Amino acid sequence: MGSKRSVGVFGASGFVGAELLRLVAGHPGFEVAMATADSQVGARVGDVYPNLAAAYGDMSYTEPDPSSAQGLDVVFLAMAHGVSQHLVADLRPKVGLVVDLAADFRLRDPALYPQWYGEEHACPELLDEAVYGIPELFRPVLVGASLVAAAGCYVTAASLALAPLVRAGAIATEGVVVDAASGVSGAGRAAKANTHFNAVDEDFTAYGLLTHRHTPEIEQATGAQVLFTPHLAPMNRGILATCYARPASDADPLEVLAEFYRDEPFVVVSERSPSTKATLGANTAHLTARRDERTGWVMSICALDNLTKGAAGQAVQCANVALGLDETAGLPTIGLYP
Repeated sequence: MGSKRSVGVFGASGFVGAELLRLVAGHPGFEVAMATADSQVGARVGDVYPNLAAAYGDMSYTEPDPSSAQGLDVVFLAMAHGVSQHLVADLRPKVGLVVDLAADFRLRDPALYPQWYGEEHACPELLDEAVYGIPELFRPVLVGASLVAAAGCYVTAASLALAPLVRAGAIATEGVVVDAASGVSGAGRAAKANTHFNAVDEDFTAYGLLTHRHTPEIEQATGAQVLFTPHLAPMNRGILATCYARPASDADPLEVLAEFYRDEPFVVVSERSPSTKATLGANTAHLTARRDERTGWVMSICALDNLTKGAAGQAVQCANVALGLDETAGLPTIGLYP
């Protein structure tokens, strides 16, 4: 493969940033040159995340300064929504590829940002330049891209389950229901009253009722009108999305999914009910689907690891495609069990 490409990770002290560091450490063509953080500047990566000490024991977190990224081949932005839109314009002339893992460049319509995120977009002129990152669904536009908006975990799970059925005309595109549950790591590393152990353990709750900000992104990625309800589950990692739609043809939805993903290395389609545990630490999504003649509904289910295929793994996969590398480079397909 030749010399390795230099990588910067902005927001590397968060859960997604740490997952990026883990994956890049095993990537044959990438090498981390810098890891930035707001709250951990000066701390050693291996002290904050001992699991990363073997690869990053002597590396310390630095300030998230775009000027320090000059000449890097790839920069991953793993920060909270609203931050990267103020950095990307400065970063793009300095680096070869920017992959944003927040929602700052995912929506095509700038009018959706004040509606769903509560504020105007800082640089709407860049929205048309960003390509959307779910390789299984949008691979052609990723090739050669210089700015990628990697999809998030809920959206990836729902879109992988629904988009092939929409494209095949197998389901109606109105009145689609997405019920999805996420592990607590999806809420980020910062301590919150509703995500510490005592609040989450032995509990299961829905949130963001009717107004969750990922709704328009799911609709954009699938082409369907969606009622999306997220749930917080008492587990560290994982997403399980159960999607319901009315049939629009006689097609078997499981066969549609199996054919659509036949050659995809990171998608497993089978009759088994997908399990989040089966995807732990892997960049693989597990899917199944059924058509219920009794009630007249189609059900499509997807499980994935929210930090891997739902975030860091997907970002690395998008970078591989954009740079013309082996799409599977550095990405595990086998989950950890038990």
